[in-house]
Amino acid sequence: MAFKTNKGKEALFTEINITPLTDIFLVLLIIMMVVAPTFQSMDNAISIPEINSGTAIEQKNAEIAVTKEGNIYLNGKPITDAQIAGELIALKASLEKAELVVKADEKVKSAKIMEIMNAAQEAEYKKLILAGEPLSKKAQKELEKK
Repeated sequence: MAFKTNKGKEALFTEINITPLTDIFLVLLIIMMVVAPTFQSMDNAISIPEINSGTAIEQKNAEIAVTKEGNIYLNGKPITDAQIAGELIALKASLEKAELVVKADEKVKSAKIMEIMNAAQEAEYKKLILAGEPLSKKAQKELEKK
């Protein structure tokens, strides 16, 4: 595309027409404005994800189970919050590895898990494993019967 200028020489048309580009961006903006509120409403349905892969937990580790009521069991034996560190220290001598497995119901508050983590640190456990599968209702009932 060439056109003549005042001086009689041919010049190239070097301007870019941005109208189609602007139209595309406006359409994309409208689509995002319509779709964005649906992403915000999804937060109401958050639940704990299921684990599809991972490593199996060895049964020779110390295991703490926490029920939804907040009851704590160390290897099936009921203990109180104040006894956690002492019981872990006493149990540590009989373990091959200083590892602790924590299984908790999904309703358990994070503060309770943090107390257990602090007690494990105080008892100088080298590894803390949080089980991805919480206690089943059947397992909770079995612990409460003991």
